Amino acid sequence: MLSFLYARQSGLDDPVRLRRAESTRRVLSLELNHNRDVDRIHGNGINTLDIEVIDGRYMLSGGSDGVIVIYDLENNSKKPQYTCKAICTVGRSVCRHVHKFSVETVQWYPHDTGMFVSSSFDKTMKVWDTETLKPAEEFQFDGNVYCHHMSPVARKHSLVAVGTKDPKVQLCDLKSGSRIHILQGHRGEILSVRWSPRYDHILATASTDSRVHIWDVRRASGSLFTLDQHNGDKSKTSSEAVNTAHNGRVNGLCFTADGLHLLTTGTDDRMRLWNSATGENTLVNYGKVVNESRKGLKFTVSRGCSPEFVFVPCGSSVAVYGLHSGELITMLRGHYNNVDCCEFHPDYQELYSGGKDCNILAWVPVLRQPDIEDEETNSKRGGTQAAINPAFEDAWSSDED
Repeated sequence: MLSFLYARQSGLDDPVRLRRAESTRRVLSLELNHNRDVDRIHGNGINTLDIEVIDGRYMLSGGSDGVIVIYDLENNSKKPQYTCKAICTVGRSVCRHVHKFSVETVQWYPHDTGMFVSSSFDKTMKVWDTETLKPAEEFQFDGNVYCHHMSPVARKHSLVAVGTKDPKVQLCDLKSGSRIHILQGHRGEILSVRWSPRYDHILATASTDSRVHIWDVRRASGSLFTLDQHNGDKSKTSSEAVNTAHNGRVNGLCFTADGLHLLTTGTDDRMRLWNSATGENTLVNYGKVVNESRKGLKFTVSRGCSPEFVFVPCGSSVAVYGLHSGELITMLRGHYNNVDCCEFHPDYQELYSGGKDCNILAWVPVLRQPDIEDEETNSKRGGTQAAINPAFEDAWSSDED
């Protein structure tokens, strides 16, 4: 640590290098924090989580019981052991506007915590006012709504991409309160949609037809391209399977923070990394990534690390992979049932996961141990005892007197 600080102070290193190194160390040391609990509100499995990016303080959750909860992640007690309190609950007993069936996706409005959007198997997508906890707008669809997503960078439009049981991707405009466009090209249910964090007009969609389409929503014609797991090599597969991203349902999408790469997961137990500009399969081998989800799989990527990491629900655990190496770094175990979603907190390099056991678990970095340089400095100042934290001193002495 001191070597990084010295290099930064003397101008030998880019200031970003220290931050990335420490962020990487913190992610590699993630473990279940037994001192931090999250209020258990949901009576059924938790399908989706989202942490707002304005303050990094409030987290949304949506469950199979149709309930939406807002949590305050801040430690107001300033004590080591605390509980993240549920400050608002949109449940059947307190709100007549609640979703009738399972809530599949929740998302904060990217530019303001005064609004969030939820979608459900009750064939609706609702835009909520955070202050009143009442829907400001409601969109009705013909089939179950599996997913929706708002662009994190858009300033010129307020479009929400929606994936339903219908093969057509719906684009809803929050300003006009209407569905303004339909993207046609898939042949099955739309299980996942994601806007690029780099360009506000680029959208990725995944379907049960094994395909992933990349769209430019400014164009009236079809998709820009379809991801092909074989990179156009027709000799490796039959002609019918050309331009498929997976050999099963594609139920998960996630862009990297810079938007240069796109991750996809499928029920063929594979995860693939793609160049989002060219659609090329980078052929990173993550091995077998168990994926039994019949709906959308909510996984996430770290931000600010070097290298970056991928967090993927895998049975009752969360698997952590190196993004570009494909190496399985560790398995985060703590849930009693299948994990359906996880959300990375880039401000503190923490991870929150939700599963069918109705629990939300907090995975927090282990505190850094004193460096050798720190110990040497302390010993020079006040002897070896100065480097020892009193909390770790022995309570007994071997001295006879």
